[in-house]
Amino acid sequence: MTKTPNAAPATARPARWTTLALTCAALVSVTVGAVLPASAAEPQGAPVTAAVRGHRTVDTAALTALMAPGPMASGTMVRVAGTGPVWTRATGPLSQDPAANFRIGSITKLFTSTLVLQLVGEGRFTLDTPVQELLPGTLPAHWKPITVGQLLSHTSGIQEPCVAFGPGEAPTPEQVVAHWTDPKCAAPQYPVRTQQYNGANYFLLGMVVEKVTGHSYADEIQRRVARPLGLRHTYSPGPGDRSVPAPVLADDAEIEPWAWAEGGMLSNAPDLERFMTHLLRGRLLRPAQQRQLFVMPALSAGAVDRFSAGGLMRSEIDGTVVWGKTGSMGRSTSGVFATEGGRRTVVYSLLPASRDRELTRLHLTALVGAAL
Repeated sequence: MTKTPNAAPATARPARWTTLALTCAALVSVTVGAVLPASAAEPQGAPVTAAVRGHRTVDTAALTALMAPGPMASGTMVRVAGTGPVWTRATGPLSQDPAANFRIGSITKLFTSTLVLQLVGEGRFTLDTPVQELLPGTLPAHWKPITVGQLLSHTSGIQEPCVAFGPGEAPTPEQVVAHWTDPKCAAPQYPVRTQQYNGANYFLLGMVVEKVTGHSYADEIQRRVARPLGLRHTYSPGPGDRSVPAPVLADDAEIEPWAWAEGGMLSNAPDLERFMTHLLRGRLLRPAQQRQLFVMPALSAGAVDRFSAGGLMRSEIDGTVVWGKTGSMGRSTSGVFATEGGRRTVVYSLLPASRDRELTRLHLTALVGAAL
């Protein structure tokens, strides 16, 4: 029987997760890294981009050439939408079904940040609320206050973990955070001097969502985002659910969804396109929180990968600003990006064949650029 994502019960997390071995390297971040180039510093506020002047025609010839199986990727899926007709294609071993499902890795963070900003808009807490007030006892007592806004924008100063999970351990999100905050590990440096991408920020935000709402993270994803937008293939799997519902885009290996609010969700290209379009058009957030999506913290200047106060990654390709997120899980690397107002959206997922990070960065930049 084919599994329907939204038919899966969204139950609260049990005390223990299915057996899983993690390494420190994996804990730093689910994603291989944001592989689009950072842009120069710009004033705070919503961007003025090439999208305002309209988009050129999608360069399907360039996309087709870039998607051909070769030294950069053994297979690639791209979906382009927005102004003009939808263009979608998959190459190599990837499924030809345009609704094929896949693990979205750290793209999950966009859903988490949306939940958090919704709760801010409802007055449940503010961006300046210290996480220590919302999650008492979770962080070491000697740490200085870290705000919700700092977690969203990766300006918390939390360092990389120095303690690894051993084989056979089954970590909960609380246990994952405990490894980041182990006394053996470095405490956050004060003052925080730069934006530093760190998955710990979003584990903590997922815990905030559950504590404040009294519901599981999975339930809140369905209630606040997936059901209102009709995202039938988008959900956060429960502990022990290692499957990907058919049709599967590429990687059907069983993987424990330990990454949770940091990188554990599943979706497909049409759902990600719809989510990104609605997010950038202000249909999920109140105006004050919508503006936060495009405010660039001062600490983001000079960072390798730059994130807004609302958690969106900002990049610039040939003079056009795009907003979105990358993510990796299993063998796949994926991304969703859009221009201002969602006038042009790009969703991709590929099976990397190169381990050269810079070559991969250039390849994905060209791929997204051809779609703008």
